[in-house]
Amino acid sequence: MGGRDTEEIRMTALANSAVERLNDIKHRIAAAARGAGRDPEAVKLIAVTKTFGVDDILPVLEAGHRAFGENRVQEAQSKWPGLKARFPDVELHLIGPLQSNKTREAVALFDVIHSIDRPKIAKTVAQEMARQGKRLELLVEINTGEEPQKAGVMPRDAASFVAMCRETLKLDIAGLMCIPPVDEEPAVHFAFLARLAGELGLSGLSMGMSGDYETAVELGATHVRVGSAIFGARA
Repeated sequence: MGGRDTEEIRMTALANSAVERLNDIKHRIAAAARGAGRDPEAVKLIAVTKTFGVDDILPVLEAGHRAFGENRVQEAQSKWPGLKARFPDVELHLIGPLQSNKTREAVALFDVIHSIDRPKIAKTVAQEMARQGKRLELLVEINTGEEPQKAGVMPRDAASFVAMCRETLKLDIAGLMCIPPVDEEPAVHFAFLARLAGELGLSGLSMGMSGDYETAVELGATHVRVGSAIFGARA
């Protein structure tokens, strides 16, 4: 057997395993939702493709999945314009921090931004959406652990920040997002985010990743962001 044949077999096995893992996660999400008395259809699985290439993503697209997430605008630009041309119903989520000098590209490429986290970004996104005539779904990132090195609005500032986005900038804020501290129990942060969203009259909750998405679903997540549990370990 030639080297090319061996590589094709390896790629096929990887593709099949990614789709199998995707389907298993969907079943787990549905079970967690039903266990919490929720409709499984109320939870969107975002397949996070950070560091994974087109060959890794295509099998999942061909299996019918359409919600994907990227952390960096520049990386997304290297693979998603072509993929969105082939699969125009893809919904692309920016889940990482947005730099103001990448706002034009982000608004053009993405459908949802989960990381609105400071006034400058909110204003720049509002201006760019108006310029492009495009409305994105937006979520505000909350720094639930109040970690100084991490992005996100501090909880004590959440109400005033959301009010500024809505009233001054006329942005439609769909919900809140968080990334709990790595050394703390995520359920505490998920429950806190859900309570804060309720106080602010927001229904969207982007929380939960590969290691804790079932807990997030049980606590009300509407979006879970899963990468390595679908595509395998990152290099």
